[in-house]
Amino acid sequence: NFLTVGDLSSGINAEYGGTECFTTSTDGQVLWWDIRKMAEPTETLVLDITKKGKPTLGGISLEYEPTMPTKFMVGTEQGIVLSCNRKAKTPAERIVANFSGHYGPVYALQRNPFFPKNFLTVGDWTARIWSEDLRESSIMWTKFHKSYLTDGCWSPVRPAVFFTSRMDGCLDVWDYMFKQNDPTLSLQVCDDALNCLRIQDHGSLMACGSHSGNVTLLELSESLSQQQRNEKASVTQIFERETKREKILESRYREMKLKERAKSQQGEDKSGEDDEENAEELIEEADKNFWFTVEQEKIGIEKKEKEAEQ
Repeated sequence: NFLTVGDLSSGINAEYGGTECFTTSTDGQVLWWDIRKMAEPTETLVLDITKKGKPTLGGISLEYEPTMPTKFMVGTEQGIVLSCNRKAKTPAERIVANFSGHYGPVYALQRNPFFPKNFLTVGDWTARIWSEDLRESSIMWTKFHKSYLTDGCWSPVRPAVFFTSRMDGCLDVWDYMFKQNDPTLSLQVCDDALNCLRIQDHGSLMACGSHSGNVTLLELSESLSQQQRNEKASVTQIFERETKREKILESRYREMKLKERAKSQQGEDKSGEDDEENAEELIEEADKNFWFTVEQEKIGIEKKEKEAEQ
């Protein structure tokens, strides 16, 4: 029997002398290794969200941020992302939270280099952006593509830009400063499936690996490899706005569920037609609240710009 080793991440940590790495696999475990002694792992974590001690999820991808040495994330083949803390007191407490939104394996998982609370996931036909403060749903997502997505990554120099690769050989460049519903640029790199992406630290070169074993090196334009004016502040506003919107929808949904539960306890029947009307009212009210928040932010921005001009 063969197991797929989903991902490997190196943890350059002074505490371990820079000799430690960790891996995950479809067998449902995360293993830590000391490269000076590779005969057996130094530590093991079972990917179990049922708290029964048996693997229930298979690992596919890992995310490790050196500035947060005890935290890491695991993307699973069931479409769930796990947020973990290595220094938790018990194995059951190591899995702090889970984020569910994909219909297939999470092939790519990466925190935004400028906003570590927000992270990108790629799986099934979409890429999604999440906030650690909101576990029920992602705050932004791409449209459903006709072709399966295989990988994705953030730009290391532009907080509003990320890249995704597809099974049809296309590379999509997303720039949320320009537009959010469609890619800013779609490039047919090859006729084979693109399996992986890696971008240079300076953000000007990108390597794309194909299913046939070929690597294509691309040079990005200055507009994609140099941070735009006020970009970081604008992206902050976008992420905060979308997080607020999802929180409003989530709270309204919970309110509706509580009302339904209270009425059912009182023995009142609720027809499907009433449910549909309540759902429409919920969406309409959340939409009004969202656009009110947007208008207030626009007024604040215009006011600051006028004060700056004076």
